[in-house]
Amino acid sequence: MLRHADIWGAIDRLARENGLSASGLARRAGLDPTTFNRSKRVTRDDKQRWPSTESIAKILDATSATLGEFVSYVGDGGDGGTDRNIPLLGFVQAGVSSYFDDAGYPVGGSWDEIPFPGLADAHAYALEITGSSMEPAYRNGDIVIISPEANTRRGDRVVVKTNDGEIMAKQLLRSSALKIDLTSFNPEHEDRSISVEDIDWIARIIWASQ
Repeated sequence: MLRHADIWGAIDRLARENGLSASGLARRAGLDPTTFNRSKRVTRDDKQRWPSTESIAKILDATSATLGEFVSYVGDGGDGGTDRNIPLLGFVQAGVSSYFDDAGYPVGGSWDEIPFPGLADAHAYALEITGSSMEPAYRNGDIVIISPEANTRRGDRVVVKTNDGEIMAKQLLRSSALKIDLTSFNPEHEDRSISVEDIDWIARIIWASQ
């Protein structure tokens, strides 16, 4: 017997297998971005709402997945049992020092949480992009997963927090003992060169919803 949670879990699993959030999967399939939101999975009076066969057909077509693949995700919880909750914070809020310790790890009880599978970094966290300053790489509402313990190297997409509370996501162009050079994703925003002594922390972006 098919269960409500199994079908939605399979949709979540299909999204992750394609490097997408549930809303990103909906957009790719030409659906309203909120189609698969968790708030849409039950009605206001707590009755279960099931995805339509049309929406499932569209996401299979958009991801080139077969019905057999989708069915294989049904009943495994959508995640193979590997999900764990990680902290989630708005990008602008990340500039506030009380949300991080001296090592750049998330602290405090004001974070939200989202499930995410298979992360080795126990200190990993998620930031929700706000605004258009990081387009076209990241758009308003996208989620980026940050790994404070991952090594950073030239070409990596990183999040940097300065000592004065400025927070930015850019591409690491080069680093030295004295400074780091960063390239902006959006050509309307300038590249940056920041002295090492002015950096609170730098961490690598390891995944992003699209």
